[in-house]
Amino acid sequence: MTASVDRKVTELDGPPSLGPLYTRAAAGAALPGGGGRELPAREIVRRGVTVEQDHLADYALACGFGIGGALPLTYPHVLAFPLQVVLMADRSFPLPLPGLVHLANRITAHRAVTPADTLDLRVHADRFVTHAKGAQVDLVAEARVGDEVVWEGRSTYLSRGAKASAEKEPGTDIAEAPTPTGTGTATWKVAGDTGRRYAAASGDVNPIHLHPLTAKAMGFPRAIAHGMWTAARAVAALQGRIPDAATYDVVFRKPLLLPSTVELVTEQDGDDWSLAVRAAKKPEKVHLAGRVTPA
Repeated sequence: MTASVDRKVTELDGPPSLGPLYTRAAAGAALPGGGGRELPAREIVRRGVTVEQDHLADYALACGFGIGGALPLTYPHVLAFPLQVVLMADRSFPLPLPGLVHLANRITAHRAVTPADTLDLRVHADRFVTHAKGAQVDLVAEARVGDEVVWEGRSTYLSRGAKASAEKEPGTDIAEAPTPTGTGTATWKVAGDTGRRYAAASGDVNPIHLHPLTAKAMGFPRAIAHGMWTAARAVAALQGRIPDAATYDVVFRKPLLLPSTVELVTEQDGDDWSLAVRAAKKPEKVHLAGRVTPA
């Protein structure tokens, strides 16, 4: 386990705008002397967050969720993600934000989180360690209603070619989710503007998702889908069949280039579900593997 640390708390009085943060991070990455050797002992907090119904509707439409009842399992991530970017865009953060690759994600909802809940959000960085291809770091998010933790998320990112001051710690290996190999449950034609539509709904305006030219500047042949769009679109297919209190683990394997045609595969084992998103014509090419278990 990672030792507890005292963190300096930075409280935000509103949602940060991600466009300027990405621009600042890109400019900072091009300058010498940026980035520390250790994670900043800092926590980003935003209190009294309420769900905007139009925003929730746009997110549900972009990701394939129905509206009504509990929030989608992945929705609190888009509320907490801007706080992650505030932390990662700062010059003191040891890894450059541009080019970070989302390796894996774990979400746990401890109970149904509803649109009526008022949330306090907290984000900090954890487990900055070596990876075979560079360095990896976790961004940890928490949502509370009063003193009750109702939702948690852990996003694992890779910076290729970077170096970390610590060797890999126990527990930092990404567990491979079982990959179902049966017949596809559904086929999706993922449009070329999927990245822009999800960016509008989520606020995640990372350039690798928005346009072929900006994606090529980051080393991709064309724009790629957000990993969290793929994760949300996959778990949306199980809406109504999984409990409100659940853990959702995903591993992102191959980038999903836009446009593409993919298959969703799901399998149930007791109360657990495994799922995968794979290329329709090359089922061995898996974009995402995941598992949903009761929390």
